[in-house]
Amino acid sequence: MATPEKSMPEFEGVSTETGLADRMRRIKSYVMRSGRVTEGQRRAFETLGPTFLLPYTGQPIDWPKVFGRDSHPKILEIGFGMGETTAKIALARPEDDFLAIEVHEPGVGALLKLMGEQGQTNLRLMRHDAVEVVENMIPEGFLDGVHVYFPDPWHKKRHNKRRLIQPKFVELLSSRIKSGGYWHLATDWEEYALQMMEVLSAEPSLENTGTLPGGYAQRPSYRPVTKFE
Repeated sequence: MATPEKSMPEFEGVSTETGLADRMRRIKSYVMRSGRVTEGQRRAFETLGPTFLLPYTGQPIDWPKVFGRDSHPKILEIGFGMGETTAKIALARPEDDFLAIEVHEPGVGALLKLMGEQGQTNLRLMRHDAVEVVENMIPEGFLDGVHVYFPDPWHKKRHNKRRLIQPKFVELLSSRIKSGGYWHLATDWEEYALQMMEVLSAEPSLENTGTLPGGYAQRPSYRPVTKFE
């Protein structure tokens, strides 16, 4: 389906304002849990971190320098958990470059370790607030695709305000997707799927290309079924 102005979102199972990150920082969409970093993960941080774990700088990412190549599709993933699915997708799409963001330290360490074991080079990781990364380090009209898979549903009604998919963040992230790009989401929490559909459908720069009843989309072949879903 053609898109006249902006990107084309896909729904599964489901102009940026200055200082957005400052306002959204008051209500986090995640909780920083310490967790236990294994010895293998710690070694991965030490040996692979300098190459594959990017620091937050607040400045636009020099993508060709970071990945050592240019003119390849640029995909952003927000919230990768322990990283198994992210690694599989990156392996299935070697011509694409992936920047994956996660705040959970053991998850970042686990994905670094897995990348080392599999010799993956088309993945870069960041452990930082995704809102700040998107606002300050991703230029407008830059990304070819965005993946948001199984974000925390914050299922209690009083916690719904903490959900990542909110109008202001959708407006911000949509501005970073180039014309003809895509945004694909998945959730196994029905009520959150309905909210995702409502919020993204209200963003004028996006066009829903889902073909299932209700406007939802099939799971893409490159995304494996996770053990949780």
